[in-house]
Amino acid sequence: MLPALAHIDAWIFDLDNTLYPASANLFTHIDRRMTQFVGDLLGLDPAEAFRVQKEYFHAHGTTLAGLMAKHDVDPAAFLAYVHDIEMDVLEQDAPLAAALAKLPGRKLVFTNGDVPYATRVLDRLGLSDSFAGIHDIHATAYRPKPHASAYAGLCAAWEIDPTTALFAEDMARNLVPAKAIGMTTVWVDNGSEQGPEAARDHIDYTVHALTPWLTSILED
Repeated sequence: MLPALAHIDAWIFDLDNTLYPASANLFTHIDRRMTQFVGDLLGLDPAEAFRVQKEYFHAHGTTLAGLMAKHDVDPAAFLAYVHDIEMDVLEQDAPLAAALAKLPGRKLVFTNGDVPYATRVLDRLGLSDSFAGIHDIHATAYRPKPHASAYAGLCAAWEIDPTTALFAEDMARNLVPAKAIGMTTVWVDNGSEQGPEAARDHIDYTVHALTPWLTSILED
C-alpha cells in the first residue's frame, strides 16, 4: 500500500461515472428520463424541461431534491421512473473487482441514487460482492451529496472515522464536504463533471480512471 494511504480503513466510492467509465454514457439515459419527468410534470417542452432540471440540480444537489422542494414529488416514483433503463453498455470489470478485494478495510458505495439501481449496476459490473454496503439517497433523508448532513449520516450509520476514510467521486464539488470532515479525497476526472469550475484545493488525488490508480497504490 502507498504509505500515504496506509491509515485508510474505509474506502468509499461514488457509483455513476466512478465505478464505471463515463464513456459508457449510462447516466445520459438517466438524464434524459429526468428531463422527460420534469417536462411531463410541469407541462414543459424538452428544452425548457432540461433548463429547469439543471437549475434544480445545481441549486439543490440533485434534480430530485429540487422537485421535492418545489413540487412535493414522491421520491420513490421519480427514482423508479428515471432508473428504468437498459444497462447493456456495462460490462464485467474483473480488474476493478480484484483491486477492490486487495484494499484493506471496508468498501462502501455512497450514491445519490437508490439501492435497487445501485445493485443493478454492481451486478452488471461483477462487483456485487465487493462492497459491505450501499448508502443511498433514502439513507440521507433525501439530503444528497454535497449536503454536509449526507456525509455526517454516512459516517454515523457505518461508524466511520472520517480521518481514516477515503472518498472517490467524479463530481469534484461532492468532495468538498468530505475533505472538510477529514476524509482523503480522490477526484475521478473523466469528463463527467457537471457544473462551473471550482477550486480544487480540497482534492488530494486526481485520477482519470479508478482501476489503474488503485492498482498503482497497491503496487507501491
